Amino acid sequence: MALYGYWRCSTDLQDQERQVIALREEGVPEENIYGDKITGTSNYGDREELSKCLDLLQQDDLLILEDLTRLGRTMVTMLVEVNNLIERGVYIKTLDGRLDSSLMNEEIVRLIVGVMGYAAECELRNIKHRTSEGRAVAKSRGVKFGAKRKYDKYQIQEIMDKRNKGMGYGSIAKSLGMTKSTVQTIIQREGVAA
Repeated sequence: MALYGYWRCSTDLQDQERQVIALREEGVPEENIYGDKITGTSNYGDREELSKCLDLLQQDDLLILEDLTRLGRTMVTMLVEVNNLIERGVYIKTLDGRLDSSLMNEEIVRLIVGVMGYAAECELRNIKHRTSEGRAVAKSRGVKFGAKRKYDKYQIQEIMDKRNKGMGYGSIAKSLGMTKSTVQTIIQREGVAA
């Protein structure tokens, strides 16, 4: 039985080290630890390291994960992937203690995965709902979202003057060291016909 581990972090701002250490402590060799920095709702095809790991797994191997949400955030995603692994004779163990398919019969594993997938889906919906509510409250307080402006009112005036003199977006952008799209956005926002 070979041990393989997979970690996933949703963003580059998150650190995988905690998950990697836990996988090492379970006895997974360094060369058998794979991971992706990608959201849990991403397509499987976009997770290169997960694909590599899954391709290497053979009958009686054990895949260790922090929890099943590392595989995906939807019930269908979890069920499909776990069913594929079960059919190949691969065992799955989560470090949160909720699943160890080497100790359970297949029907119980599928039931547990279904319940955990449903819970993950509900939590994802709740996160999106709370985020949406938080954004609405922040907007009502006047918080602006998006990237900060990289230009000031004097630059806007210069852009408008140049545009009124008949200069094109590209020429204005080049003369001010800006991107053409930034100049175009400013002009459109200021109401000058393109």
